[in-house]
Amino acid sequence: MKAPSPSELFRKLPSVDDVMRSPAVGALAASYGHEPTVDAARAVLACIRQEITSGLLGEDALAVALSGLESAIEKQLRQALGYSLRAVINATGVILHTNLGRAPLGDAAIEHVRETGGSYSNLEFDLEDGGRGKRDVHVDRLFRKLLNQGPETTRAAVSTIVVNNNAAAVLLALNTLADGGEVIVSRGELVEIGGSFRIPDVMAKSGAILREVGTTNRTRTADYERAINERTRVLLRVHRSNFEITGFTEQPSTADLAALGRKRGIPLMEDLGSGALFDLPSVGISGEPGVADSLRNGVDVVTYSGDKLLGGPQAGIISGRAEMIARMRSNSLFRALRVDKLIYAALEATLLAYIRRDYDAIPVLRMMRLTKEEVGQRAQAVAKKIASSKLKTEIVDGESLLGGGAAPSSILPTRLLAVTCETLSADELSARLRASEPPVIARVDEGRVMLDLRTVFPEQDAAIASALSRISA
Repeated sequence: MKAPSPSELFRKLPSVDDVMRSPAVGALAASYGHEPTVDAARAVLACIRQEITSGLLGEDALAVALSGLESAIEKQLRQALGYSLRAVINATGVILHTNLGRAPLGDAAIEHVRETGGSYSNLEFDLEDGGRGKRDVHVDRLFRKLLNQGPETTRAAVSTIVVNNNAAAVLLALNTLADGGEVIVSRGELVEIGGSFRIPDVMAKSGAILREVGTTNRTRTADYERAINERTRVLLRVHRSNFEITGFTEQPSTADLAALGRKRGIPLMEDLGSGALFDLPSVGISGEPGVADSLRNGVDVVTYSGDKLLGGPQAGIISGRAEMIARMRSNSLFRALRVDKLIYAALEATLLAYIRRDYDAIPVLRMMRLTKEEVGQRAQAVAKKIASSKLKTEIVDGESLLGGGAAPSSILPTRLLAVTCETLSADELSARLRASEPPVIARVDEGRVMLDLRTVFPEQDAAIASALSRISA
């Protein structure tokens, strides 16, 4: 029997109007809206037409496709009208995973965002005198408590402003302090981080002129001093946050550069990148200077991120001498780069946790503080909940990473849940986990799927066990 031609198969397709008269599709229109449902029906029918044209659908297959038309339209509606930005389970062991949104917010930060975002707020309103206020005050007061050192009489020495990310912080600081002048920086610190963010490019956009000194591996204080001239505006130090230079190296201390800056009347600025407010050596992480350390060592202006080691929302933070911060606040660029009430709310709640020393309220700090044994116990518990004879699980030693360009040589010992499946390769199993609800993001190593529960919230452990059980059922 001769197979029907494409034109004959096309005639079997219902019109969009016919599809919309279906009671099941009518129910979808009542739920999702008439126009979106019409669009979904057209998209599904167009896909069927394309498959007929390509020879992928015969008469029998077309009948199957038409019998599932309502389900296909509902799936199309969910995809079209659902959120693209979704929550996932991070089982990679990378705490500050840039592709997964870096630092997750704590409960207090989320609640404060909900309160202030769902209502009016005193963002720029002074409740005492009824006049216009400044949005900076909500977090500047907290940064002062965390960063100012010395007796009470000097507590106003350091001030802080917030912009939308650390690149913006560097741009604003350099434009304010060095527009049209020279900025001296070591060749070993002309870094590029993710997204093609290059220090020389940002400096050029700021209006400052780059003056390189030293060599890639060795730069001395004397190199900076020899480069100073009447056009010098800033000495810049850039923390090597995402790489290391080892071997025959030399780098002046921050205190030495600060002393040179004071001697010649030139401010020292440091781009820390991550910017920790927490005692990292207490959890075995070294080589990552803290914001307070830099300020104590004489740095005049420090720029850093809000969503890395600080554990808050995406933001660029500039802390330093109050008179310099005041100049940046009056720069017209500041208005273009400033953040909204939601960022201030999340940042304020995060900083209050620091002041209370409630470090476990900040998820990234809580994850860093977990011991290898604690992670291993959870991995064992998840393995016991997996109901499938096709899966083989093993608990093995591994390493967690900070990520986000922070402390590239530092690792945290951990225990991994290693999983293999009889019927799926490691890559296939990993893909099935990503397609689960919620998606589970894991690592693949040596033919096994590796899950590090350090970066998984405890309440998500059961979801991982359920996903693995369903996939291999």
